[in-house]
Amino acid sequence: MTQQNVDRIRITHIGSLPRPRDLLDQITAKYSGQPYDERVFQNILARSVADAVRMQAECGIDFVTDGEFSKPGFFSYIQARLDGFEPRPDQKFTMFEKEVSAFPEYYEQYFKEAMLGGAAVKTVPMVCVGPVKYRGEALLQTDIANVTAAANAVGVPAGRVFLPATAPSGVGRNEYYPSDEAYFHALAGELAKEYRAIVDAGLLVQIDDPFLPDIFVDPRLDRKQMRRRAEIYIEATNAALKGIPQERVRFHTCYGINEGPRIHEAALADIIRYVLKVKAGQFSFECANPRHEHEYHLFEEIRIPDGKVLCPGVITHASNIVEHPQLIAERLLRFAKLVGRENVMAGADCGFSSQALYRTEVHPTVVWEKFKAMREGADLAAEQLWRRRRRASSRMPKKKVRSVVRSRRR
Repeated sequence: MTQQNVDRIRITHIGSLPRPRDLLDQITAKYSGQPYDERVFQNILARSVADAVRMQAECGIDFVTDGEFSKPGFFSYIQARLDGFEPRPDQKFTMFEKEVSAFPEYYEQYFKEAMLGGAAVKTVPMVCVGPVKYRGEALLQTDIANVTAAANAVGVPAGRVFLPATAPSGVGRNEYYPSDEAYFHALAGELAKEYRAIVDAGLLVQIDDPFLPDIFVDPRLDRKQMRRRAEIYIEATNAALKGIPQERVRFHTCYGINEGPRIHEAALADIIRYVLKVKAGQFSFECANPRHEHEYHLFEEIRIPDGKVLCPGVITHASNIVEHPQLIAERLLRFAKLVGRENVMAGADCGFSSQALYRTEVHPTVVWEKFKAMREGADLAAEQLWRRRRRASSRMPKKKVRSVVRSRRR
């Protein structure tokens, strides 16, 4: 099944959604070693996924998912699915070092009140201390069963359901393998089991790699080291995807910060050539972010491979302002003009709750309004890209229509 458009702009999002309070309470208990009832947890989880998928469908989202509701975080969920790691709670969890160093007062307050302070489960650094082995089959099958049942209930076919999974680059720090290259390829071999199981269930797999852009603002790396590390990340991802049809794969990258100055982060120009090497059918990246919206101009020079779809963010995960549908349409029309109307899907910059948070950046009620605006904006763009052209063609004399068709074929 192709991810390309046929007669309208299709819309999706990145995956994570604000979790209901009763589910957050269950996640907190389960992953913090507190007493909890597994049967109650599973019932609340299944109901929450069903509600989220129904609401996505009602907002007009074409490619839906489970909201990542079973996971305490988009990469920390791997703790429960991989052997070979140990937590290091005594070590500080660091993010976006250059940005935090430039604005220490802002981020001290921000982390306390938002991303880390509001987490249902504390984020702890994970270190690889032994052979990596995947053991998440049962947990993954629960995710597949929940989202499949929810999609079936609202008439969304399996081919328009995706499950996110972390890229090899997002799994802890290596202290066991002789090199980072060996480590990431070992991870690829094991994470491939998760990717393949998702696709074998008839769903799309989304590979999340917000760590790729971090390379290009790492103060410890020179340019040569940055390029080589980026190549290792892409090589490992492609190794994990070996044998999976590219049209069943979505690849997402972003800059990993919600609200903030965001001065010290990579440019799309730094990463796009690596992104396009991933063996995926769709590529998702930030573009509603005002630090990056201008970067659509890159595609005036960069040609995307045939059959590939770009999914730029046209709504942001870092503001409670709901984007106007006309602005969303303009953002989509820019890309359609450069890469073709068939090859643009509307998406969000990032997930709306990458960690299980009691207080998300964007209020849950606002998230759904953003999705509705995205649907309306995509329809406005489609009106210009398809329907007006069909109406104009229908007014042409038949001989002229045939001559236009022949000239287009040439």
